Amino acid sequence: MGIATVITSGKGGVGKSTAAVGLGRALASRGRRVLLVDCDAGLRSLDRMTGTEENLVFDISDVVFGRCSPAEAIYPCASCHGLFLLPAPACGEDMVLPAVMRRLAPLLKSYYDHVLLDSPAGVDLGFRSAACAADRALVLCSPDPVCVRSADTVRRLLEQLEILDKRLIINRFDGVFFDETDFYSDLDGVIDSSGIQLFGLVPEDHRLAAAFLRGRPAPQGSPGMMALSRIAARLDGESVPLPEKF
Repeated sequence: MGIATVITSGKGGVGKSTAAVGLGRALASRGRRVLLVDCDAGLRSLDRMTGTEENLVFDISDVVFGRCSPAEAIYPCASCHGLFLLPAPACGEDMVLPAVMRRLAPLLKSYYDHVLLDSPAGVDLGFRSAACAADRALVLCSPDPVCVRSADTVRRLLEQLEILDKRLIINRFDGVFFDETDFYSDLDGVIDSSGIQLFGLVPEDHRLAAAFLRGRPAPQGSPGMMALSRIAARLDGESVPLPEKF
């Protein structure tokens, strides 16, 4: 039986989908079978980011409404052996409800080592649908006060959903931020304000995001992808220290 991890943030534009794809690729490169589940009904993006866009016929709503089997709606991702995608519906009205997702997740976990649930922005029904099926959560934020406040909100909502295993990933990190602003004096201030234990730091990496938007692997030597690979190792149970600096 695999484990389901929701990747969420509350605030949009933080890089959840890029992180989900990067973690999926990193875990698959470790020999794991990984399923990405796009939970953003109506605004799906993982099909483009995984190179499966042209192949889509069915999505997760077709599985729920009995129009196809789960296997027919799951697509192998281009150029990444072991990584698969269950796409979101193109129409927001076809969102999968939390009660249904709770029944579907155990079935998916029986076939994959990792099920990564890419949550939509916000904390409404889409968030609850993605999060309610998870065993653990990765909360993404950038080191600005608005985003950190949303991470704290998400933390409290996850606790209401009885998801106690949650970790913080600070995305698009740049140490210069602390020198040029007076929001936080250092990284500890961000962690304390979010109320979530730090799990990883991912530096700003425009080339990584651009590659994924084209459905391609990360560029050679990508600092963002190297950071996500370290996080993937931690998800797999390895003890990997945080780098001293980027």
